[in-house]
Amino acid sequence: MKRKTLMALILSVSMAASMTCAATSAFAETEETTEAADDAEATDDAEDASSEDADQEAAKKVADLIDAIYVQERTDDTDAQCTEAKEAWDALTDAQKELVEGEEASPEYFGRDTGDASQDDPRNQDEIGENELLVVSFGTSFNDSRAQDIKGIEDALQEAYPDWSVRRAFTAQIIINHVQARDDEHIDNMQQALDRAVANGVKNLVVQPTHLMHGAEYDEMVEVIDEYKDNFESVAIAEPMLGEVGEDATVINDDKAAVAKAITDEAVKIAGYDSMEAAAEDGTAFVFMGHGTSHTANVTYDQMQTQMENLGFTNAFIGTVEGEPEDTACDVVIDKVKEAGFKKVILRPLMVVAGDHANNDMAGDDDDSWKSMFEASGEFDSVDCQIEGLGRVEAVEQLYVEHTKAAIDSLAK
Repeated sequence: MKRKTLMALILSVSMAASMTCAATSAFAETEETTEAADDAEATDDAEDASSEDADQEAAKKVADLIDAIYVQERTDDTDAQCTEAKEAWDALTDAQKELVEGEEASPEYFGRDTGDASQDDPRNQDEIGENELLVVSFGTSFNDSRAQDIKGIEDALQEAYPDWSVRRAFTAQIIINHVQARDDEHIDNMQQALDRAVANGVKNLVVQPTHLMHGAEYDEMVEVIDEYKDNFESVAIAEPMLGEVGEDATVINDDKAAVAKAITDEAVKIAGYDSMEAAAEDGTAFVFMGHGTSHTANVTYDQMQTQMENLGFTNAFIGTVEGEPEDTACDVVIDKVKEAGFKKVILRPLMVVAGDHANNDMAGDDDDSWKSMFEASGEFDSVDCQIEGLGRVEAVEQLYVEHTKAAIDSLAK
């Protein structure tokens, strides 16, 4: 073989081998890069999964702590539980807070803005003196409503009776715990308030409930007070807002007449009308939404409807969240308003406070809120809401003042 041919062959084989090695090396490097990327992605996925698990675990811990204080019984551990729940919530990230979900827990428990709690007064001070006026309410965790509605009544009573020390008690421990955990505002329950009165040497105790009627909550309140009666020289319980219940829907009293007039006056004023009659002429109906009850006192709502009719208010309708009595359920009220021919609807709570029921059950965005159901009926041109409790209406406050006066006067007999 000629030398030139041999050299060319050797060079060719050498180049082929070099190219093969280079290709092999490049393939290996590519494979290593791909494997590294896969490993990195797997690590990221594992870290993401671990982070999600940690978020869920942190949120569940808070949900469990909220559920633990969402109870109607106070224990020796309640104060510590309220503190622990809030501290755990504050430690969450914004994303973790959105994951809080339990039997009763949700992000709204601590996260919803209901106003400035500092505007309220828990009225749990000592140095009461011999005469105490204990104002008993179911309560609300909505700060604005508590300050304007419940405190509004308490302030009116304190102004009317300066010789009596006005103090507060809530009957809903669930609400007491909520306000304490979220806002660090400590409100007495019935037992705490009465124990405070005894410890302060109160001699004369007048209890003014802010309840609407002689219902289940009123009966439970009376039972607790009866257990403490022997600790005081005199005890009197004032009438709730609507006074005595009466036997049937036709039995009404001056209290119901006064409340009917007060809430309709306030409603038309806010709506921009001169009177209920003027609103009716404009095709506007007012629906006053109460709570409702399975107690025999549920006839009170029918009595309020009778009172509206007696006042000549054809555009005033009484409804109840719980649908008891049945003729005050939302669907029934919708039919009544439609049949009466009104095309504009204004919803307003028939409740002392504008709390959860007013903001959610009445005016909420969910499909089962009254506002949503009235709109979904397709029968009305407009559906608006007035989110105000009765406690801020001056005429209602004065009604409580009159009831308290009757109770104070009874002590002298």
